[in-house]
Amino acid sequence: MIVGTAGHIDHGKTALVKALTGVDADRLKEEKARGITIDLGYAYSDLGDGRQLGFVDVPGHERFVHNMLAGATGIDAALLVVSAAEGIKPQTVEHLQILDLLGLDRGIVALTKSDLANDDQLLERMAEIETLLSTTSLRGAEIVPVSAVTGQGLDELKEKLLSLGESGKGAAGFARLAVDRCFVLSGAGVVVTGTVHAGEIKVDDRLLLTPSGIEARVRSLHAQNRPAGIGRAGERCALNLAGPRLSKDAIKRGEWVVSPELHAPTDRIDVRLSLLASEAQPLKHWSPVHVHLGSAHVMGRVALLEGEKLAPGDTALAQIVLDEKVGALAGDRVILRDPSATRTMAGAAVIDPFGPPRNRRAERRLLELAALAETDGMIMSRLLRLESGFVDLGRFGLSRNLRPAEVEKLLQAAGGQKLEGFGFLAETLEASRKDIVDTLKTFHETRADAPGLQAERLRVTLRRRWPAPVFKALLDQEIRSKTVVVDGAFLRLPGHSLKLGSRDEALWQKISADLTRDRFKPPRVRDFAQAYNAPEADTRRLLQRLSKLGRVVEVAPDHFFLRPVVAEMIGIANGFDHEFSAAEFRDELDNGRKLAIQILEFFDRHGITIRRGDLRRAVPQKAGQYGPPSTA
Repeated sequence: MIVGTAGHIDHGKTALVKALTGVDADRLKEEKARGITIDLGYAYSDLGDGRQLGFVDVPGHERFVHNMLAGATGIDAALLVVSAAEGIKPQTVEHLQILDLLGLDRGIVALTKSDLANDDQLLERMAEIETLLSTTSLRGAEIVPVSAVTGQGLDELKEKLLSLGESGKGAAGFARLAVDRCFVLSGAGVVVTGTVHAGEIKVDDRLLLTPSGIEARVRSLHAQNRPAGIGRAGERCALNLAGPRLSKDAIKRGEWVVSPELHAPTDRIDVRLSLLASEAQPLKHWSPVHVHLGSAHVMGRVALLEGEKLAPGDTALAQIVLDEKVGALAGDRVILRDPSATRTMAGAAVIDPFGPPRNRRAERRLLELAALAETDGMIMSRLLRLESGFVDLGRFGLSRNLRPAEVEKLLQAAGGQKLEGFGFLAETLEASRKDIVDTLKTFHETRADAPGLQAERLRVTLRRRWPAPVFKALLDQEIRSKTVVVDGAFLRLPGHSLKLGSRDEALWQKISADLTRDRFKPPRVRDFAQAYNAPEADTRRLLQRLSKLGRVVEVAPDHFFLRPVVAEMIGIANGFDHEFSAAEFRDELDNGRKLAIQILEFFDRHGITIRRGDLRRAVPQKAGQYGPPSTA
């Protein structure tokens, strides 16, 4: 378990940690010289029976609250330190507010310097502290009078800390460590330290730094200050990293070391935001704030999703828009401080780490956020029943650090079915199938002379407009089950065939006979129009319709060939065992130089041939682009 100290400056936090562990957590020269903690310090107490306490010692000075926050977000339990000589002070209150906003409900209060107070003073201090804790997540926490000088209460404090239990961080997900220090060790290289928030990290694991995306391999590691082969969730680890782009300057506090599956930097996080009751003014929409998440500290703005103001003591949905990308997942805690970074204002729990840039206040989106804020067992069921009708399983698993098997288990428990990375209810799939079939049927009935609907036109015509990737998954299922047939660029029902009007059908029969007879040198549109006394515009329109169906191919303007004939000509081009000239190709087709060049230029445009000067060579991979060659 990782215990974090909290409390006002000079109330004895560092001295208490040293008394408990024998380690002076003040490591900087400036800290030694000034006698105050400036940055995070770390110490470990090995109790000799397999039990171990790790301590994160934080600064108590108001100027270094940002450093305190970098350490506080990774702890499992709080050790609130209050001096018996001085009692509750401003940073006692602010640190307690931060612990409350972080949702920490495990902790002990150490009433330090108790040797400097009599019994009546101690009782008075304990009553004040109980009152202060009563409205926070640490209400009811035990208060232990201690003295780092005389040793009073230290053994009792250790036992009470151990009785709080082990870390509650989950080991089931992918690895995730929040970096709070980075330095170089002679002979080892780059080392980062931090708390493992989830999963496990092993020697030789290949990881990524988020948000920078730098690749790193774990050369060795220490867990809880001991050499180890594996670091688990809830432990403080030091990782010796190696990588081609890795350097001390490339890594900063606030990065996450994660499994590649979790590398998804974000700059918009949707949250449930709580404004402290002690704030004098409401929080306005689009207010600038300092944002602390994990060990990161960035600037951002608060976009309120339920009104233009948030009153002190109230809670509401909001989107935090960050100036820089960070690593964030659902359930992460966020602390907001005012623009001048002089006071803590609010706290938040991340609901969706990948908030949308548009329509963030839409009713549909607010209902989705309400579902995402449900307890774990209910989220999937609520999401599947929303108006959207589907769950993006990959995005859901990423946002909550769940492995695919865990996501599928939740989907099954909610009565859902998986289809190409999306989750649906069975009734939703059945409704979508009926919607697709009914829409095509109606179109065929009203447009019997049309081949069918193109995919995008079908998508926007359906009663429920699905996002394009979801629609593709639903459509592919219907195509596989042969409920829907792909006919060139069109989609149709199996029983539908294009019905030309009697005049168009008669004209097409004549044209198709000519295209078959003169397959390498067919007449042009105007020739057909003149030969069969048909309007040229109508003849062109008919051939263009048949081109969309894939029956003919417009090789040059107004020059149509039967599709199998185009395939046959591609076969001829591939039959040359050398680079060939236009004259050689013309001789094979016996159709004249001008038309042969037009055909070859068509092949060039479609990558069927590659031209080099006056010569060309065929691309074998494109041989079947228009189907098997004609046997005519």
